[in-house]
Amino acid sequence: MILTLILVPIISAILIGLTERSNSLLNKQIALFGSYITWLQSLSVYLNFNKESSNYQFIETYSWGTLGIDGVSLLLILLTTLLFPICILLGWHTISRYIKEYLIFLLIMESAILMVFSVVDVLLFYIFFECVLIPMYLIIGIWGARDQKRLAAYQFFLYTLIGSLLMLLAIITLYTMTGSTDFLILLVQLEGPFGWNLMNESLECWLWLGFFASFATKVPMIPLHLWLPQAHVEAPTAGSVLLAGILLKLGTYGMMRFSLCLFPEASIYFTPLVYSMSLIGIIYASLTTIRQIDLKRIIAYSSVAHMNFVTIGLFTTTVQGLEGAVLLMISHGLISSALFISIGVIYDRFHTRLLPYYGGLTIIMPIYATIFIFFTFANISFPGTASFIGELLILLGIFNQNIFVACLATIGVVLGAIYSIWLANRILFGITSPYINVNNAYIDITRKELAIILPLIVGTLYMGIKPHFLFETIHSSIYYSILI
Repeated sequence: MILTLILVPIISAILIGLTERSNSLLNKQIALFGSYITWLQSLSVYLNFNKESSNYQFIETYSWGTLGIDGVSLLLILLTTLLFPICILLGWHTISRYIKEYLIFLLIMESAILMVFSVVDVLLFYIFFECVLIPMYLIIGIWGARDQKRLAAYQFFLYTLIGSLLMLLAIITLYTMTGSTDFLILLVQLEGPFGWNLMNESLECWLWLGFFASFATKVPMIPLHLWLPQAHVEAPTAGSVLLAGILLKLGTYGMMRFSLCLFPEASIYFTPLVYSMSLIGIIYASLTTIRQIDLKRIIAYSSVAHMNFVTIGLFTTTVQGLEGAVLLMISHGLISSALFISIGVIYDRFHTRLLPYYGGLTIIMPIYATIFIFFTFANISFPGTASFIGELLILLGIFNQNIFVACLATIGVVLGAIYSIWLANRILFGITSPYINVNNAYIDITRKELAIILPLIVGTLYMGIKPHFLFETIHSSIYYSILI
């Protein structure tokens, strides 16, 4: 079942490769149909998933490795398969150059991301973790919006690749120690009394740092964040959605899956370091957001703050903190994607992302203004939206351990409300900007654009009002697999 889920995007990419380049409509239809089939398959996996079991499920063993998922990876797979059809629709009319290659790269990236969340092998995780970089590098460098797109693509590729080389060295060391890279075998060999025969405290700390360097770059954490704002600014809207919605989650997922599980003592030892870097990231990114004038850069720095909030939750090593971190990962994937789509909507109409050129959009685009206000409140974790539960649980988890850290993290919540409301006020209210010529009959959000963003609205509301289905899915995996 899992391998079929992964192969559908690859088969779709092959079919697109066999079609005529001139038949762009057929290529788009194949890509969209393949991504919808993948999404329906992921729903089937969710419906057949045993939520009371803490073990990996749907285990499939092949000569090259083992596939399997738990509750955390299942939710991230659902998020991935939801966002890719949206990304294909986003480029339906806006991407015209090399559309065939663009669709192929998107589908290959979807398959690679699904492999990251499905493999039960550390080396395979690393391979597909890095394979994701190549199609995203090409999407930014070829279909980016401005002159600096190639520089942004190089920065994205080099930052994330160099950080991951240290993880590769750590994986090789683990293999020489245990003779295996299978995650489940490593858990047995490294835990308990046998683990000390293989690994002392110093070696565990060095291995932890090797994994952490890669994951911290992907999150990203300060000072490894410099690639992200530039990549967001230069990427097409679909690229920004994938970066914020899925790729940033690879780092936090890796921390939860490998750093906490394989190196528990080192994770406890380095918790003050993670807290310090995360708090600096939250406050620095929030203050920097207020100073930006590029709309995409504003949302990008906002993403840095939210993802550093996730890392705090992960290293509380409490049920509340870990479950809150997972919920915030999923909710951020929905909300940040919707905000980037919203920015793309007005960029398609007015051809600028500079904040001073906007104002008074409520007058000419009232439906758009309503949607933007909704996601603005969701971004500040307003009660009833998806992020509220996640941030509340993270704060509860950290209050039980370190009140000082919790208070500083709360400052980040306040700053998040400040820059989010400030952004909405500048774009939507006040006198209509002279740059926006009302006489040109700019239309409000179209039915196609509404259909693209509607699943994100429903998901954000449903997660905020009825988060119980999320807790059911992840509780056993977190409590029995990570905390015990």
